[in-house]
Amino acid sequence: MLTRRHIRVKVMQSLYAFNQSQNDNLATEEKFLLKSMQEMYDLFLLQISLITEIKGHAESYLEKSQQKHLATSEEKDPNRKFVDNKIFQILSENESIQDALERHKINHWKQDDEYVAIIWNEIRYSEVYQDYMETREGSFKEDKEFIIHIFKEIIAPNEKLYDYLEDRKLTWVDDLPLVNTAILKFLQKLKESTGREKKITRLFKNEEDKEFAVKLFRKTYLNDEDLSEEMLGKTPNWDKDRIAEVDMVLIKMAICEFLKFTSIPVKVTINEYLEIAKEYSTPKSSIFINGVLDKLSKEYQSEDKLNKTGRGLM
Repeated sequence: MLTRRHIRVKVMQSLYAFNQSQNDNLATEEKFLLKSMQEMYDLFLLQISLITEIKGHAESYLEKSQQKHLATSEEKDPNRKFVDNKIFQILSENESIQDALERHKINHWKQDDEYVAIIWNEIRYSEVYQDYMETREGSFKEDKEFIIHIFKEIIAPNEKLYDYLEDRKLTWVDDLPLVNTAILKFLQKLKESTGREKKITRLFKNEEDKEFAVKLFRKTYLNDEDLSEEMLGKTPNWDKDRIAEVDMVLIKMAICEFLKFTSIPVKVTINEYLEIAKEYSTPKSSIFINGVLDKLSKEYQSEDKLNKTGRGLM
């Protein structure tokens, strides 16, 4: 689920927080980095569990309607197409998902079920729901397309849910777009025959990505003075005090990748940090960072400092 770019963002945030706190305990800050990434996975599980909790609210609504003193014929014999949606069944019966929810203690919606009710009501009054409920039975394809649609158009963009997640953990706001994309990919890959056995998305694609996060954080921090010296003379017309602190962190991380990570192409490093700067720093930061990194990379290449292995890494 975590892309290398998002790993770089997490490392940047941790280094920035480290500098602000003036803490000198590397082990503590390293734990903070790993915890930040793990909490992102908690958000992924929380959003998955929200989908199945909505089914529970829908079932309660049908039961209450049936118990009305003057229930209509439709209320006595309700259309159960929504609650019987095959995707709900797969998610609730998938052992990999249920094990992950239990291990990570994801039970937020039991205490904060008013947000589930808000989402359910928005779904219930939506046009797509009315269209879906025109028949009493549907195919697996229709069920999956419907769940994907309500996730994209109703759940993911819901402002009250966004506010709730922001209040729970501020870092979740940055994580939400990537998490929602990961959920959509997971839903799209579900099949009727194998959905219950499908393994849930992992936080890291492989162990190398996790190692990359720790090494990039550690090497950038431990080589801070050397990386600062590498910048000297490469920031024309910019006093140190005028350089945005986020830009300083990003440039140091990029230099660290140039010199310490032999398998990452120079162009990849530059492009990644330019994109991060566009999103997390000042409007002119990407232009400034590009100038510094371009000059440094050419200098390192001419001095044979770029110890890159493999083809096309220069």
